[in-house]
Amino acid sequence: MEGGHIRVRSWEEFKHLVGEKKPNSIVFILEQNGFSPNKELTTLKLLMLHDRRYYIFLDFPKGGKLRETGIPLHKEKNGIFNLDEDEVKDMLTKQFEKEKVAVFSFWTA
Repeated sequence: MEGGHIRVRSWEEFKHLVGEKKPNSIVFILEQNGFSPNKELTTLKLLMLHDRRYYIFLDFPKGGKLRETGIPLHKEKNGIFNLDEDEVKDMLTKQFEKEKVAVFSFWTA
């Protein structure tokens, strides 16, 4: 297969792909969107590389947590919700513990 990327549509599908492809690691990115009209500023992006192809999963806020993964958001004094990087890393590490997948933050790896 040639390089490129595949957008993974659900958390369940991403977990299945990690089990199937058995990558050595995954990388997560906490992204901020300053143009969001509803103050849903933080999104989670997960990246997995396998066979020269990136598998990308995006999770967005809904209420006080992320829609798919259920990772909780924390409200700042100014009313804006955000994610805690250590909490995200711990959750992903526990989720993929059986597969022995290392989890890295794009920004602090």
